[in-house]
Amino acid sequence: MLIYELSLATVVCINIIQAIGLNLITGYCGQISLGHAAFYGIGAYTTALMAKAGFPGPLNLLAAMLLSGAVGAMVGLTSLRVREDFLAITTMGVGFLFLGIVRQQERFLGGELGISSIPSFGLGKLGFFMLTLTLMILTAAFSLYLKKTWMGFAFEAVADDEDTARVLSVNVSAYKLVAFALGTAMAGLAGGLYCYFARFIVPDDFGFITSISVLSMVAVGGIGSVYGVILGTVLLTLMPDFFRFISDYKLFVYGALLFTVMRFAPEGLAGLPALVLAKSARTGGAP
Repeated sequence: MLIYELSLATVVCINIIQAIGLNLITGYCGQISLGHAAFYGIGAYTTALMAKAGFPGPLNLLAAMLLSGAVGAMVGLTSLRVREDFLAITTMGVGFLFLGIVRQQERFLGGELGISSIPSFGLGKLGFFMLTLTLMILTAAFSLYLKKTWMGFAFEAVADDEDTARVLSVNVSAYKLVAFALGTAMAGLAGGLYCYFARFIVPDDFGFITSISVLSMVAVGGIGSVYGVILGTVLLTLMPDFFRFISDYKLFVYGALLFTVMRFAPEGLAGLPALVLAKSARTGGAP
């Protein structure tokens, strides 16, 4: 595999991990988050600081997950008091707050210049890709398993109707916090991997556009569907590479995709087969 294709495949795997984390929060538990990039950034900056301090790679990735998950759980506390649009605005504010803190900390976090000369993971490009691919598969497998457990059913109940879930003795508050903790921990893992991949990070890597990009991957693929999210992430990650002009209008294109999917195919790519079959049935099987 050529170096460029190997790098592109690594980025796809990192984005899938991040998107699966958001899908757990939004798709499984029904909590809208527009600040997912902040937790991605927390993982990246945690990994960068620990790597430059000489700590080993596996420990750094674990620390990135734990810190991002802990902050995510604290942000999840806001979901106990606000819902829907207000929750979206709150999580968006968390993203802007993260960027503001990073940009003001020139001494410890590099400010606008970011952090450079980050040590490599030590596996080489192919070895690091295999590590990223393995972690992506484990993340997807965990998400699929979680959906079939009692916790997954509880998440679904919270997403469908919080008040009804409470009547059925579901601890809504606890499950919301767990969803935020798990989803943001995955974002932290993705951020740590991105740190080792790029070996140079700046605040703009974790801005609002990144949050919208990840949300677009989840929505286009199919909110709540792991396979759909993987497909949507692959498509939207590769699209700017195949169509260069999209890179200059990324936010516009992703926003248009979000609007189109939500209007005409709310279940995303994962729901297209059922949508086509339903349309075919209404027209009596005519193409």
